[in-house]
Amino acid sequence: MAAVATGPVAVGLGMPSLPADRVVPVLAPRRKTRQLMVGGVGVGSDHPVSVQSMTTTVTADVNKTLQQIAELTAAGCQIVRVAVPTNDDADALKAIAKKSQLPVIADIHFQPKYVFAAIDAGCAAVRVNPGNIREFDGNVGAIAKAAMDAGIGIRIGVNAGSLDKRLLAKYGKATPEALVESALWECSLFEEHGYRDIKISVKHNDPVIMVRAYELLAEQCEYPLHLGVTEAGPAFQGTIKSAVAFGSLLSRGIGDTIRVSLSAPPVEEVKVGLQILESLNLRERGLEIVSCPSCGRAQVDVYKLAEEVTAGLEGMDVPLRVAVMGCVVNGPGEAREADLGVASGNGKGQIFVKGEVIKSVPEHLIVETLIEEAMKLAETMRADGAVSGAPSVSLV
Repeated sequence: MAAVATGPVAVGLGMPSLPADRVVPVLAPRRKTRQLMVGGVGVGSDHPVSVQSMTTTVTADVNKTLQQIAELTAAGCQIVRVAVPTNDDADALKAIAKKSQLPVIADIHFQPKYVFAAIDAGCAAVRVNPGNIREFDGNVGAIAKAAMDAGIGIRIGVNAGSLDKRLLAKYGKATPEALVESALWECSLFEEHGYRDIKISVKHNDPVIMVRAYELLAEQCEYPLHLGVTEAGPAFQGTIKSAVAFGSLLSRGIGDTIRVSLSAPPVEEVKVGLQILESLNLRERGLEIVSCPSCGRAQVDVYKLAEEVTAGLEGMDVPLRVAVMGCVVNGPGEAREADLGVASGNGKGQIFVKGEVIKSVPEHLIVETLIEEAMKLAETMRADGAVSGAPSVSLV
């Protein structure tokens, strides 16, 4: 049975419902899971895959932490996690949980007393890392009771870098089997106390090991899964690793929440996560810029055009596909397939709207014309109720 959240109601930032006549294809149906609530966000196969991030502020600095949560909210984040390594951080949780626009998960390591502090503070959920919490197994009964009384969920978060020493001794290193055994062992301890409002993560910095661990986990339990490649690296490397791993799993219906771990501001994590979900049709697409990579056939500066169109349409809140093409080979076809597009050449551009050429303009007016026509389309789409969630721009 799903837990009922207590405390303030979170802002609903999930994927909007689609009209009945709009069927969005996906690569595979979602794996069936148990359901739970994290604040106002449903987690499990009955709900859209949600995007999480984690604050980088000192949690005890309430104002800075809330400011960063506000930035994450604006970027489209749906759940936020905060670190609780000290008593001061634990003391700050009540104010943060009360004022946050997003459901707050307290991230607990080392001391079980912070688990109880987070529950008492009204956090929407708690993440525990059994491998590095002292005497964790002996506290499971009390933690389960406190969580049940508060009506909140717990994420059992197993990490390769902090795997239980008993399992390291058994397997020699953090293998997929070791990660899964650790997670399921801890789940069994909670189950003994009748507690099942659990989601699981088994993170590794190697996408291949991480993917295999989640495959094994998906075969052996019905708990919702939080996907993550831990310590994925700087923005470029971490984006690639996360996209490869998440794409492999989500394309087969495995995964219920995601967090892209980057050595970059957390808002960047959210942008990457949203784009991954949009690319797999697991979240309704927002603004999409289709632009060619350019080649010797291009007769205009495609890079400049794409950048200027993207900048001019920043903040667009409708699911609009705009094609910016640089030659006559693929240009007319791509422009015709998009909601709005331009096929450029010989110092001018043919402007397409919904598959039809509406005008031809000089090169220096292409950007201005595209933005003008995009605004007209957006106004019409809003009037028709086609507004989607937070926009996401990609160059492909």
